[in-house]
Amino acid sequence: MQDLSPYLASTYFIEAEHPDIQSYAQKITAQAASPAEKVQALYYAIRDGWSYYPYHLRLKKEALRASYILQKDYGYCVEKSVLFASCLRAIGIPARLGFANVRNHLATKKVEEYLRTDLMVFHAYTEVFLHNRWIKLTPVFNKTLCERLNVAPLDFNGQDEAIFQESDKSGQPFMSYEKEYGHFADLPLALFIQELRHYYPHIFEQRIQSKDIIVDF
Repeated sequence: MQDLSPYLASTYFIEAEHPDIQSYAQKITAQAASPAEKVQALYYAIRDGWSYYPYHLRLKKEALRASYILQKDYGYCVEKSVLFASCLRAIGIPARLGFANVRNHLATKKVEEYLRTDLMVFHAYTEVFLHNRWIKLTPVFNKTLCERLNVAPLDFNGQDEAIFQESDKSGQPFMSYEKEYGHFADLPLALFIQELRHYYPHIFEQRIQSKDIIVDF
């Protein structure tokens, strides 16, 4: 039997014991009867309660803590996954972070110009221990954004994985996974920054700052 204690613990980034995280998680899951329903409630609350916004890339440690993210109404995949994992642990459901490089076939023009590629490096998701197994969930792309991109929102039925949209509503390729980094009990910030520097050196060399794009580290 595997030891789940590392995935229930409060960490620097996954602040399961922070009072604000505890309060938010309890509020969102108050009407849920089963663990699956609690995961669903948090999944949709975080998917749609925080707009997906990848243009403010904050890499300072304090800005990636769940209690800080909770105060905002937007975030990118790492931020939203950290918050989701924190809320799950706060109500006693084991959770951990996973990362992968993802090819985004329908990346917006701004994203591609920003990254100089359609490869999204260190894209984050959350793994939840539910029904005696690990399930990958991605509460990242909010419903409004998906509708704008002509992609069906990624729903979670309480049973099966909800990891990414393979195609848009017309059947055109949308996303594909290129490389998996594995799972982690806490955010591996040093590895995250290392991979960003490797794939997007221009972000660090030029310290991109504009009205629409901010890189803060």
